[in-house]
Amino acid sequence: MGSAVEDANRRLLRARDAMDRAYAEPLDVPTLARIAQVSEAHFIRTFRATFGETPNRYLQRRRVERAMFLLRSTDRSVTDICMDVGFASLGTFSRVFRDVVGEPPSAYRRRGPFPPVPTCFAMAWARPSSFGEAPGV
Repeated sequence: MGSAVEDANRRLLRARDAMDRAYAEPLDVPTLARIAQVSEAHFIRTFRATFGETPNRYLQRRRVERAMFLLRSTDRSVTDICMDVGFASLGTFSRVFRDVVGEPPSAYRRRGPFPPVPTCFAMAWARPSSFGEAPGV
């Protein structure tokens, strides 16, 4: 792999790391493209080619992953969790959550707390896929 490709990948990773760190902040493509030091269109295109999903979808999935944990480990309201993970509206949160997880947040919460296994196993099993298959598959 050439140094230009490595540099481009490093810049994309910086933007993805920013999404992982600041998922609850209002991040948009122009901000992320600036972090990656590329144009917006190039950022979207190369991010999707590299990571298999658009930056927006990646950020939504990261927010849903955090919401999944909070729903099953706290008794905070769905609305509070929605706002804490970075969604601006409950309707959007519920729609995206259902798209990613396959069920609404309230149904997911009814499953109860995570079983008594190491957290890394529970999180890996419950992690939503960007490809739409059922958890644990």
